[in-house]
Amino acid sequence: MPVSLLSSIGFDADDTLWQNEQFYKLTQERFAALLADYAAVEDLSRNLLEAEKRNLRLYGFGIKGFTLSMIETAVEVTGGRVPGSVVADILAAGRDMLSHPVETLPHARATLERLAASHRLILITKGDLFDQERKLAQSGLGDLFTAVEIVSDKTAATYARIFARHGDGPDRSMMVGNSLKSDVVPALRAGAWGVYVPHELTWVLEHAEIPAAEPRFRHLGHLGELPDLVAAIG
Repeated sequence: MPVSLLSSIGFDADDTLWQNEQFYKLTQERFAALLADYAAVEDLSRNLLEAEKRNLRLYGFGIKGFTLSMIETAVEVTGGRVPGSVVADILAAGRDMLSHPVETLPHARATLERLAASHRLILITKGDLFDQERKLAQSGLGDLFTAVEIVSDKTAATYARIFARHGDGPDRSMMVGNSLKSDVVPALRAGAWGVYVPHELTWVLEHAEIPAAEPRFRHLGHLGELPDLVAAIG
């Protein structure tokens, strides 16, 4: 491997390499239709978001926790009288999400293939272990990564540990993702480069202020621009 300022590049998975949030949005619309007789869409969305916030520390990130939060919200808005058929439909919606085919995003494969020839590529994703493993396998991108890390959360300590384990430390590493809160800001705090590649749909709990003043922050229009950025830095 040639000597470079950058030796390792971490990639987020959901909504960076493949579609994810759009399936949550479609399921929320299905959920709202099921409970249309009990709550307005705006109220239901607000209650669901509050349930998700409460439950993150218990269930973590992912579809299973989202499904449980939908059930909890249904119980709440119906005063405990939610029909069993509605609960069954919510569970079916969760199962549908867990079996939905993976749709890779534009430029994902081509970008990974270009960078894998010169850098260690690390998939760093959070969420349910089984579901993330399923999506990685179906994506066909797994062989392009030197390492895969499925974590409970993404913090500066998480990135420092991963980049030390699979590379030359965070100062010679880069993290690429669509979430400022999870992918970019904590990677910058760890001392790595943080590259923001926005997706049109990003969960509200992943929003954060753009760290424009950070010297190692970069903002790209799409993933296909990444190889040129890496070449310029390296």
